[in-house]
Amino acid sequence: MTGTWYLVLSALLFTIGGVGLLVRRNPLVMFMCVELMLNAVNLTFVTFSRMLGDIGGQTVVFFVLVVAAVEVVVGLAIIVAIMRRRPGATADDIALLKG
Repeated sequence: MTGTWYLVLSALLFTIGGVGLLVRRNPLVMFMCVELMLNAVNLTFVTFSRMLGDIGGQTVVFFVLVVAAVEVVVGLAIIVAIMRRRPGATADDIALLKG
């Protein structure tokens, strides 16, 4: 099986994540869309790594997953703190982040 289908799937997932990020205002949904976009890029890296027979793409994916895990911990903590303080908060409520 060629890598074309994986690249098409990756482009589709990235597009869905990008549209969701631009359209939705709920911070949690926006956060999930960013994660979907990161996974689409990871799929692209692994596909090209497999097609070219190089381990470099898979190494990059490992580091991207480590950074994504840290992003999930910090980002989700911030989102949960904001949602507890104001349950109907949207992405437009930037004033909540002032100290």
